[in-house]
Amino acid sequence: MPEAKVERLKGKIEKLKEEIVRLNAINAEMMKSEDKQISLSDPDARSMATSGKDTGIAVDTQHHLIVAHDVINVGSDRHQLSNMAGQARAEMAVETLEVVADRGDYDGEELRACEQAGVTVTLPKPLTSGAKAAGRFGKQDFVYVSAEDIYRCPAGERLIYRFTGQEDGKMLRRYWTTACQGCGLKALCTTGPERRIARWEHEAVLEKVQRRLDQDPNKITLRCQAAEHPFGTIKAWMGATHFLMQRRHKVGKRRSAPTFSRHTG
Repeated sequence: MPEAKVERLKGKIEKLKEEIVRLNAINAEMMKSEDKQISLSDPDARSMATSGKDTGIAVDTQHHLIVAHDVINVGSDRHQLSNMAGQARAEMAVETLEVVADRGDYDGEELRACEQAGVTVTLPKPLTSGAKAAGRFGKQDFVYVSAEDIYRCPAGERLIYRFTGQEDGKMLRRYWTTACQGCGLKALCTTGPERRIARWEHEAVLEKVQRRLDQDPNKITLRCQAAEHPFGTIKAWMGATHFLMQRRHKVGKRRSAPTFSRHTG
């Protein structure tokens, strides 16, 4: 093999070794981060369902003003409800606040944090029940009787408490009955030996949220009118485009400009 070709191959191998060292160093830094992610072009950027950063707003339904807004770099809104509600309450200088959100904000711990902070929340629960999608009874078809600590199933049977276990960091109480085998509605209820219901230790908070929605479902329409219109207006002004800059604090300032213009224009 010609000497020149050998030298070129050696050079390429050295470059590959250097690249491996560089990538291993990046991987080590990535594994140290809380979310196991790292961005080389923008340190604040994170992997999301859609490219770019996400933005959230809180709108006063009386005056239709954006009272709080934030730029986030997480893949969903599930952990932003208490944050945005807290910002809105601080800006409005009130002790208590009534908040209406969409199902994308639904998270048990966030709802609990809001209740503890004096924020009353109304929002629909995400439709994630596999049983309901398959045409069987969903959890909402089982009524919890707090006085007896039981669930009443669609067939009228009592699902009693069995044990408490931890799942995904939450303490869950399990309920079921032994009457499922001879039940005429079993095919509409479960494909297993019996139907089991899991109850979060703070499930009462979620039930309050659902009761508020059941009592006034039109609040969700009000949320769309108040929150979606500012989003549409600002996107139209910006040409329905992206934030053409890096770093979260810069994106936040870019987000503030059209918000201020909307209020003063």
